Order: sequence, then C-alpha cells, then structure tokens
Amino acid sequence: MICVLLLAGGSFAAPKTHTVALGAWRAVDLRTGSGEKQQIKVRELIIDGHAREYTTGLPHEVTDRLFVVRRAYRINDALPEENKKPQQWIWRLGGWISIDRQTGHIAQLNLPAFDGETSETSWYRDYAAYCGASDDGSKTYMVVSQIGRRKPVLRKEFSGPACAAPKWERTPSRVTFVAAGEKTSFVVHEHSADLQADAGEEDNQQ
Repeated sequence: MICVLLLAGGSFAAPKTHTVALGAWRAVDLRTGSGEKQQIKVRELIIDGHAREYTTGLPHEVTDRLFVVRRAYRINDALPEENKKPQQWIWRLGGWISIDRQTGHIAQLNLPAFDGETSETSWYRDYAAYCGASDDGSKTYMVVSQIGRRKPVLRKEFSGPACAAPKWERTPSRVTFVAAGEKTSFVVHEHSADLQADAGEEDNQQ
C-alpha cells in the first residue's frame, strides 16, 4: 500500500524547473568565409548552471516562455599537417536558435535561404524577415519565415546584394524591405504575404 501511494504521489509531482540565463559579454574576433576579420560580442547561454551555446546580438522574446537568439560558435581551423600543434579556434556566426525557458530545450531554427554572413534578421512575433540567398549565391530573396513552418511565408527574388534588416509595422502586420535601392512592402497574413502598392501607385490607380 505504501509503494502504491508513493508511486501515485510521484505522478503528481511538480515538473522540474530550469534556470535559463545569458552570461556576460566579451569581445572576440570573427572570421568570415573569405578570411576577413571583424570583432563581435558574444556571451554564453547558460541552462541549469551549464554553458550550452554561445550567442551574439540581442534575443527576441516570442512568447512568455520562448525566445530566439543568434548562435555563434568556434571551429578548429587547423590544417591536417598542423594537428600536432595547438588547435586554432576561430569564431563564426551560426543561425538562429530557440530556447524554451520551461523545458530548457534548445532548437535550431529552419530559416529558408538564410545566409550566415549576409542576412540581417528582423523579428516580429514569431516571424523572421531577412534577405537571403541561394546555396550558390547566384540569387537573392526577400524572405519572411515563421517558426514551426518549413515553407516560408514570403520568398521573392530580387536582383542586387543583400539588404539591411527589414522594418516591421503592426495593424496590419507589414514588413518593408529596402533591396537594390527600392522599398518594397508586404502585408503579412497568418500563412501568406501580399505585395502592398506604394502610395504613388495607389493614387495613379484612383
């Protein structure tokens, strides 16, 4: 009887709480794919007292328990013949990760056409807007991606280099890209986005 009561009590035990925090900033030298160096600030993502990842930039609060942040990481840059020498760690920028404060779970986000070196991301709710690129870099896109969806809400090709972080507005939810010197706005719905004509075009139509 005692064993049964203990098992029954255990099934109603409160779920384990997790401590999620971001550590202190420190400056590091970033190395791009082309070999260029630039300085960025990184800090540790600490869960239950253990450093789990390095992050850079400010986090974005998606819900009261979920937030996203850009990942940074170190990779060994030593050549095969240099294996006996001290490891040569270099810093690189990764993609975006989500962190659940309640469970402590970390997940790599799927952001279609995201370019680790050129994409500057702007978040609103659970939407990420950025200029991305094809795998070979021959095409560039205006992209809006939603957490939890494989297919992007918006993926529109344009000619030109990568753009700065897009600007969001609410009521209606609208995102504006400045790409190839032109400003383009889209009204974002639940799972789609519609091109919005600028004021000059609307006046001409009237």
